[in-house]
Amino acid sequence: MHFAVDATTWTNPRGYGRFTRSLLTALLEPDQPHRYTLFTDSLAALPPMPARATVTAATHSGRTPGGIAGMSRALSARGFDAILFPTVYSYVPVLSSTPKVVVFHDVIAERFPRMTVPSTSARLLWNAKVRLARAQASTLVTVSEYSRRELAREFHLNAATIQVVGEAPAAAFHRIEGATLSPRLAALNLPPRPWIVYAGGFGPHKNVPMLVDAFAALTSRYPQASLILVGENRNEIFHSEIATIEQRVASHSLGPRAVFTGFLPDPDLALLLNLAHVLVLPSLMEGFGLPAVEAAACGCPVIATRESPLPELLSGGGIFIDPHSPSALKSALDAVLASDGSRENYARQALAAATMLTWERSAMRMLDILEAAGRTR
Repeated sequence: MHFAVDATTWTNPRGYGRFTRSLLTALLEPDQPHRYTLFTDSLAALPPMPARATVTAATHSGRTPGGIAGMSRALSARGFDAILFPTVYSYVPVLSSTPKVVVFHDVIAERFPRMTVPSTSARLLWNAKVRLARAQASTLVTVSEYSRRELAREFHLNAATIQVVGEAPAAAFHRIEGATLSPRLAALNLPPRPWIVYAGGFGPHKNVPMLVDAFAALTSRYPQASLILVGENRNEIFHSEIATIEQRVASHSLGPRAVFTGFLPDPDLALLLNLAHVLVLPSLMEGFGLPAVEAAACGCPVIATRESPLPELLSGGGIFIDPHSPSALKSALDAVLASDGSRENYARQALAAATMLTWERSAMRMLDILEAAGRTR
């Protein structure tokens, strides 16, 4: 079969990009009979691909109206067996009867619209795109059983009609015996350990101010502990409340005990997670919660939101909290900081759970979905 793939999110540093890169890399492994045409808006954005994969720059105009039209024409004009959109975020209308497989990672924009898409006009465009994607999709896919349940509830769908293709930690995230700081991390002049790490975006739904408050409430009890906040904080393409978070840090007079690292490449983040005491992901909702799974793969226990698949994915690998409860987060941090024995137990179970998740398994599941879609032509 011949599949078309929207690869425009390949370079996106957030979860959409991670999913696109990791899934396609695994899909294009040897010993697979199908051909793939990857459509992007810049040939320079993608690395060399296997011979059976063709990379085409459908447009050089990005997400402008002209760029969207160009991508739509390119996907509509060819005789593919199926078309894959790894995220509805980059979906464009396709004017053909070719089966379309569209991945909805979560319903965060629907549940927290003003936190994620604050502009009224942008929300209207988002809602229109989602409606059209759902109408055109022959198959809806999501990344977890939790997200499947939430999608079904949000859009009044039969959950059995939604397929699940899970995520996994990238190869860089693994246990590193004797881990030490890389030059990039050393240049950050990080404060003393133990390190409480957050990794991800700084949008309002990520709930980072609650983490700052909880950490601040424990600083006198744990005078050596530090808070390390990892993620793009200056050139973010998504809605961000970084200024509010920085003000919250200043209001608690945390000084050098709270550090914003900015974006970290995978090898540096993996080292940091190997050295961290705990990874905290207190989001109001996560479709998957990949930073927590990456931390688990490094042997780092997690404190994470219950509004996610993480209690199922990492059962026993941490503490899972109500993201609306500041006291629950403070108690969880206190429990992990107070007992090395408890922390080590969480770390062992987190690592064991993470090793069960692989991109190869996810790719094979997506391949089954694409083949089934292609057979319906």
